[in-house]
Amino acid sequence: MSHRSDSAEVRVRFLDPVIFYALLALIALTAIPYGTVQPWWIAAFECGVFLVAMLAVVDAALNKKPSLRISLVLPLLALVLFALVQSVPIFRAAGPIPALTAISADPYGTRSFAVQLFALTLVIVLVCRYVSSESRLRRLVFVIIGIAVLSALFGIVRQHWQQSPGFLLPGLPIGNRSFAQFINRNHFALLLELSLGLSLGLLAGEAGRNRLLLLPITALLWVALIFSNSRGGILASLCQLLFLAVLVDPLRYLTSRAGENNGRLRNFASGMLVRGFLILILVGLFAYGVGWIGGEPVVSNFQLATTDFSQQEMQNNTNTSRKEIWLSTWQMIKDHPLAGIGFGAYWIGITRYHHASGEITPQQAHNDYLELIASGGLIASALVLWFVVILVRSARRRLALNRGTYRAACLGALTSIFGAAVHSFVDFGLHITINALVFCVLIAIILLKDVAPESRLNGDAGLLVGSGGGGRLEP
Repeated sequence: MSHRSDSAEVRVRFLDPVIFYALLALIALTAIPYGTVQPWWIAAFECGVFLVAMLAVVDAALNKKPSLRISLVLPLLALVLFALVQSVPIFRAAGPIPALTAISADPYGTRSFAVQLFALTLVIVLVCRYVSSESRLRRLVFVIIGIAVLSALFGIVRQHWQQSPGFLLPGLPIGNRSFAQFINRNHFALLLELSLGLSLGLLAGEAGRNRLLLLPITALLWVALIFSNSRGGILASLCQLLFLAVLVDPLRYLTSRAGENNGRLRNFASGMLVRGFLILILVGLFAYGVGWIGGEPVVSNFQLATTDFSQQEMQNNTNTSRKEIWLSTWQMIKDHPLAGIGFGAYWIGITRYHHASGEITPQQAHNDYLELIASGGLIASALVLWFVVILVRSARRRLALNRGTYRAACLGALTSIFGAAVHSFVDFGLHITINALVFCVLIAIILLKDVAPESRLNGDAGLLVGSGGGGRLEP
């Protein structure tokens, strides 16, 4: 009997670290093939997630005390179900030959979106389940930052050495529209923002020798972001710095336990005045640094930003401006306000409202908020808002904990998500699989209820002593 019990415990101890490290490997591998944008690579990513999820089910069955916190992702699961409903032909179309039609203009694309969103939701659940210790949290954080560092180095090397189409990856073109392993430089910029915010949060919230390592890493990420010449990325990175500068002092005020109320209030007010002065200096230094590192190409790119909204550019129907795309998207939203045109169906739905020459038809709205409303209407927007409320409430509780790496990682994840939220006003970088994956991992870091202190760990695998090897996060 004892032998069987020991054997079961070994199986549990074996599966737990295997699943965790499989997640880390999946994140790293997804970054390689252009950030995973081609259908076969997206399918491989989804199969990888489902395989890891099946291992987690086996682990939960052996552990006999599953603690997957499904309630936190209920809005996302509801959004997956809503997308599937959009793809089902349940309405009868008008015409001489009545036929069933779906809400979505592209039912296949909508089903593909539902599958991918379900895979990303599983990633959130798995990270919440298996990041059960501070050591595992550090490994996860440095895998994300490591991916960005390697991408940044590859991009800088490629910028200086590429002479013909293809550079290790055969589909990489020549020109300033592409950077690192990404076909679109703005998608690289979003990946850098997600990692830059995380490293900035660790710098601001964690003391110790890690700062000596994080300082040059943060500098490298910022320099690579400038070299990418992405206006949205550079602006979002500045917003991340300002967000962090404003957030740190209030956090210290909220988590402080010493001093009387009046004294704490005075300290808070004086801290905000100092912070405001530092923000002004920060903006000036940032602007100077962008011009100094990026040089004339970056400055010229910002000067050209006004052409995206000018009447002259709108009259040139060969290349559509963002303003034209946004106006067309708004017309589509007004015609489909409740359930939208269907996720993954924007590229078909917009053709009715897009009044350019037809040489270039928008595939995305270049604004993820408009595209969300256009694709899912008020129903999908309400579900996303529900999830945002859950995330904000969780972030407030986590940041109130004065716990080293855990609190610093949560602060960094929040900063990264804020930067992505700013960038999403003018781009669609979250449509890229690696960016969406890292974004979901950062969400999971915020949703972590707690991680075990190192003193309670049994070995490097991050197993809680007396927990049966699961290292569970209790609901």
